[in-house]
Amino acid sequence: MSKITIKKWIWIVPVLVIVLLVGIFFIYTGQYYHAHSTALSSLESDDTVTVTQTGSGWLFDGPSQDKALIFYPGAKVEETAYSPLLHQIAAEGVDVFLVKMPFRLAFFGADKASDLISEYEYDEWYIGGHSLGGAMAANYASKHNERLNGLVLLAAYPTKPLAKGLKVISIYGSNDGVLNMEKLEAGRQYLPEGATVCVIEGGNHAGFGNYGDQSGDKKASISAEEQQRQTTTLITQNLCE
Repeated sequence: MSKITIKKWIWIVPVLVIVLLVGIFFIYTGQYYHAHSTALSSLESDDTVTVTQTGSGWLFDGPSQDKALIFYPGAKVEETAYSPLLHQIAAEGVDVFLVKMPFRLAFFGADKASDLISEYEYDEWYIGGHSLGGAMAANYASKHNERLNGLVLLAAYPTKPLAKGLKVISIYGSNDGVLNMEKLEAGRQYLPEGATVCVIEGGNHAGFGNYGDQSGDKKASISAEEQQRQTTTLITQNLCE
């Protein structure tokens, strides 16, 4: 093999590897859980909640004048699948910003909350999310505690210490087959004193949204509607007290 040929392959091989990796990434992110049609009605405004699209996703604007929750969706889940839950939360007194993540992975948009906090005026800001979205919300909270009043974790856990005085509520279903329970327990060490941990009996991992069954999850013994109703009550009681 000539020196020219060798030099040519030295350039070609890395390029081919990069193209292959990019292709694998787009195939991976292109397969995701779609929002059910049942979620679409919750994207419509009603007498209590006005739903509008923002530059980063959607705003569920309810009767609250001073509290807002920024919500990060779970990995590879269409963000609108969470609209029924978030619509309920807004109706009960906490406005909600649903964030659309790049490639439907909150890892790539973990700091999107900063733009919302800078753009909108609320006295109290909360951040939260489901699964990977919750983990990224916790990561954001660990670095920006001066901007936040609380954190909502749905089937998620922190991996870094959270500030003392930060109001935290962690909620998961008893039938969750996706959540790593060992890591959930390990994450308790990072929760501030007074954090609230709640288990929804019969709930599972996918029940926080309307996107159907999730691979590896256990079957829920309650409906998604019931799981979301209980979640709404737990969150609003914790944030509005």
